[in-house]
Amino acid sequence: MASIHDLITPALIVDADALQHNLTTMAAAHPGARLRPHVKAHKCTELARRQAGQGHRTFCCATVREMIGMAAAGLGDDLLLANETLQPERLAGLEARVTVAVDSDATVDAAAAAGGAVKEVLIDVNVGLPRCGCEPTDAGRLADRARKHGLGVRGVMGYEGHAVGMDDRAVRTQLCEQAMQLLLAAHRDTGGDIISAGGTGTYDINTWANEIQAGSYALMDTAYGKLGLPFRQALWVWSSVLCVTPAYAVADCGLKSLGMDHGNPTIEGGAVWFCSDEHTTFGPDSPLRVGDRVRVVPAHIDPTIAYHERMYLVSGEQVLETWPVDLRGW
Repeated sequence: MASIHDLITPALIVDADALQHNLTTMAAAHPGARLRPHVKAHKCTELARRQAGQGHRTFCCATVREMIGMAAAGLGDDLLLANETLQPERLAGLEARVTVAVDSDATVDAAAAAGGAVKEVLIDVNVGLPRCGCEPTDAGRLADRARKHGLGVRGVMGYEGHAVGMDDRAVRTQLCEQAMQLLLAAHRDTGGDIISAGGTGTYDINTWANEIQAGSYALMDTAYGKLGLPFRQALWVWSSVLCVTPAYAVADCGLKSLGMDHGNPTIEGGAVWFCSDEHTTFGPDSPLRVGDRVRVVPAHIDPTIAYHERMYLVSGEQVLETWPVDLRGW
């Protein structure tokens, strides 16, 4: 494809200049192993190679599928599965350094029983987001249990997900500090070299962790865009206008091509009314014709990208490369 106008819509577009700006900006803030990029945000080994090219060769994964794909792509220097798994044997045979998050007797025992597929773990600590993670006071006990099973305990991790998206930076900072005090207390009981935490919204606030698990910074979305971070919007869904009336227009992307958990997308030059399965209805600021193309910017890139099989790297209207979203699925 020579031009974005040749693409079948809806198509996932990545602006090459904005992406490079984001990668170099983050590399300057967190060089080397200080950043552990979270590939769940983009699910694309080609983009991960760009991150590795900036010196970030330790990666965070959300699924076993991502771990397998990253190792197969030669990006297995240091892979962390930052979610618990009860099927760690699926990680056997990877050409990678594999570390798995554990937060209970059951997940520790599963890692130990995986036939050597897992040799190292991080103790996952609940620091305020009611998701996975043990109580901070239980981290030391779980670390002892893991070591008795012969597992190496590299340290602790905890995600201040309840803080990363707060509009008010002062509130974001306060919540992050409270969360990290819990994680540091757990680390004192656990030991190990790693204190892993953070995300795009706290990448420059979280000075307590010694590695930051940011992912969305590379491509950005409108949820993080409102926080005044130094990263540029690099991703959007290229969409065709299918219907035009005097009051509104309809584009050919909807709930099946956009992550909606953080709210409606935005459209340059228009106000979004609502999204349905295959359509976004919006009020355009200026007249449109059927067949015109519009940029639809998602509020949350992670689930948006997971809907698509490929993304197109572009410079202006020229398509430079096509990248498979090859880490999709479980």
